[in-house]
Amino acid sequence: MAASVETKSFFVPNIGCDGCVRTIVSELSAQDGVVKVEGDVASKRVTIQWHTPMTWDSIVGTLEKIEYSPAEPLLP
Repeated sequence: MAASVETKSFFVPNIGCDGCVRTIVSELSAQDGVVKVEGDVASKRVTIQWHTPMTWDSIVGTLEKIEYSPAEPLLP
């Protein structure tokens, strides 16, 4: 049975350029269980799809490590 895919969109205040988005996409895409990552500079929004073994807490941990923490609440 295939693992269910979860999707979440969130605001990242530190996004300022395409390089920021590329860093986020690169770092998250390298994680086991991440299916797809997209980011938009203008809206500072990131959308990620993942399945087990990845968890939302692990995604947030990776983002915090690279200094692109998601905003709270996730979307303004």
